[in-house]
Amino acid sequence: MKPTARTRSAGPARPSPARANEPLPALDRVIHERLRLAIVSALAASPSLTFNELKDFLGTSDGNLSVHARRLEEAGYVSCEKGFSGRVPRTAYRLTAAGRRAFARYVDHLEALIAHARR
Repeated sequence: MKPTARTRSAGPARPSPARANEPLPALDRVIHERLRLAIVSALAASPSLTFNELKDFLGTSDGNLSVHARRLEEAGYVSCEKGFSGRVPRTAYRLTAAGRRAFARYVDHLEALIAHARR
């Protein structure tokens, strides 16, 4: 049998080189990490979540959640309230106003990247 020439299917157009040189918005490196993005996303959808609720929802370990939640807290994106429910320690997290703004900017940046890729 004679080999046949393969043709490329017409897929989405790639950006031209001129467009590739246009500046793209920078992503927030604090939020961009996978688990931190998941934490911020979960908190954006809820007024507050406890440590255990976040851990169960995200399917992560205590140590991993602690490290990433602390990084978000240091950036001012998340507030942490420690207290007790009876005799049991309880840690609750909330997204701060700065965290909501940062998350909104992050989503805007992703939308800009998508729009740029579609040009």
